[in-house]
Amino acid sequence: MKDQDDERITPELLLQAYMSGIFPMAESRDDTELFWVDPRRRGIFPLDQFHISRSLARALRRPDHRVSVNTDFAGVLEGCADRAETWINDEIADLYLDLHRRGYAGSVEVWDMDDTLVGGVYGVTLGRAFFGESMFSRRTNASKIALAWLVDRLNLTGFTVFDTQFLTTHLASLGAIEVSRARYHAMLAEALQGAAEFDPPGLVQTVEGLLARNAGLSHGG
Repeated sequence: MKDQDDERITPELLLQAYMSGIFPMAESRDDTELFWVDPRRRGIFPLDQFHISRSLARALRRPDHRVSVNTDFAGVLEGCADRAETWINDEIADLYLDLHRRGYAGSVEVWDMDDTLVGGVYGVTLGRAFFGESMFSRRTNASKIALAWLVDRLNLTGFTVFDTQFLTTHLASLGAIEVSRARYHAMLAEALQGAAEFDPPGLVQTVEGLLARNAGLSHGG
């Protein structure tokens, strides 16, 4: 379904769409039209099944990077759009920047020790649902590091649904799965009944805490 020029998508309409389980995309960066997507099979991350391999655990422990939250949302958005083919056109970028200013979108950033942004992930937050939009990596494991910190944060702050929209081989290797459209809509409806705060004051995450919590969840603890 195309978005016509006289029916531009507003931030309010975008939030209503997410609450209904649909999201916008563009064919390419230069496309001036958007269309709504409601996949028959939906990708999600079960928050108690995120897989941290030994190599990722080593990467998380290395003192060659730092992680931040909501400090450079625009930079993460730009990083995600900085590729040969992207669905993030100017209209989509403006919409998500607006949602971020309103408190409905958040990001996790990964920096090298020269304070260069090397990876990150961003998404929309509603109720207890996080809708992962895109991620990028300019260094080995940077996007995986961002995802590990994101999943830990979602667990700590009471989120129950992490929507990845589509399932890729990369996401599946980290624990993502597919569910039916009906199952997803049921999960979303339940998540929207509650409330969670993506970046609450005073929340502190550490690598060792992240790894310990992940190990506990993986073993049913």
